Amino acid sequence: MSDSITADVFAALDTLVLERLNFGRFRITGNPPDWLQRFCLHQVKSGMQILIPQQEFPFLENFLIDAEELWNKNNKNQLKSGIWHQLDLSGKEYHFEAIAICVKNNKILLIKLLEEEYEEKRNLIQKAREHQLNYQYIMKENQKKDILVHCIIHDIAGHISGINCCLMLLETENLTPKAREYLEIGKKQTLQEENLIRDILYAFSAEVNSLESFTVDAELAPNILTSAQEVIQLLSATFLLNKVKLQLANNTDITADWKVIGDKSRLNRMIANLVENAFRHSPTNSTVTISLQQEEDSILVTIDDQGIGIPAEKAKNLFDKFSQVGKSGKVGLGLYFCRITVERWGGKIGYIPLEQGGSRFWFRLLKPKSQTQD
Repeated sequence: MSDSITADVFAALDTLVLERLNFGRFRITGNPPDWLQRFCLHQVKSGMQILIPQQEFPFLENFLIDAEELWNKNNKNQLKSGIWHQLDLSGKEYHFEAIAICVKNNKILLIKLLEEEYEEKRNLIQKAREHQLNYQYIMKENQKKDILVHCIIHDIAGHISGINCCLMLLETENLTPKAREYLEIGKKQTLQEENLIRDILYAFSAEVNSLESFTVDAELAPNILTSAQEVIQLLSATFLLNKVKLQLANNTDITADWKVIGDKSRLNRMIANLVENAFRHSPTNSTVTISLQQEEDSILVTIDDQGIGIPAEKAKNLFDKFSQVGKSGKVGLGLYFCRITVERWGGKIGYIPLEQGGSRFWFRLLKPKSQTQD
C-alpha cells in the first residue's frame, strides 16, 4: 500500500496526518479530513505546510515539547496527548487527541477527531454517575427501613415489658396450680420474645456504635482478662444448671498486661456472645474454655467447645447478618455483632474446627500503641 493511500485511509478515519519539517512546522500528508477546513481561515490541501501551535491547535504547545524528545530519540513507541476540546470557526466544540510517532525516520503527528469515541466515553461516565446515584438512593432507603424496623422493635419491647409487669403482679395473686402453670408458660414465651428483640436491637445499635470512638490510650484501654472473668462470673450459673463447665484456661498469666484497643462494654458483650454461642452447641458434661494469648502487637482470644462442630457449608457465612447454624431460636445476629465490632477496632475474627471435635471461635485485638512501642 502506497504512502498516499495510507494517508487517505487516515483521512477517511477522521485523522489528520502531519509530517514534522522543523520545530512547529508541519506538512499535510495525503488528503486532509473534511473537519480540518472548519478550523482554518485559508483553504487546506495535501502538501500544504501549517504552523502548530502558532496558527493551529494551540492546545498542543506543551505536548509538542514531549513529542520533540520522542522524535529526536527516534523512539519506536507512541506518545498520546490526551483528549482536548477546541472550537471551530463557527464556535462549535469538537474533541481531539494527538499521537506522535516515528515512521521510517519520519516524524509524524496524527490528530484524530473523537466525536464518536468521546460520546461513548461521556455516555459511560454518565451511566456510571446514574448508577452511583441509584446506589446512594438505595442505601438511603435501606437506612430508612432499618430505622423504621428499629423503632417498631423498640415499641414492641416496651409492650413486652408491660406484659412482664402484669405477669409479675399475677404471681402475687392466689392462683390455682393450673393457672400458675399457664403463668409460667406465659413468662417463658415473653422471655423468648425479649431475647429475640434484644438480639435485633443489639444488631442495629452495633452498626451505629461501631462508628463511635473507642479507646486506644493504654491508660484507659479495657483489660480483656477482666472482661473474660466478668463474663464467666455472669454466665456460670446458667452453665452449672445445664451441667456444662465454663472456665478460663489454666495457663493464663493473670499478672500480664491484657489491655486492648476497644470499648469495655462492647468487649464484654462480644465475649458473652461467643461464650453463649459455644454453650448452645455444648453437650452435657462438656467444657467451654476461654484462652488468652500474648502476641507481639496483639492479643489472641479463643473460645473452645466440645460440641459436634459446624458444617463446612455453613461455616463460611457464620459472621453474616441473620446467619444461623442450627435451630437455636436465635435470629442470627450475635456473631454478626462480633464481626463488625472487631473489624471496627482494627482486629480480626474467625472460626476453625478442632481436630478432637468441637469448635474454636477466635478474635485478635491490637494492643494500645504505648505497649507495642516499648
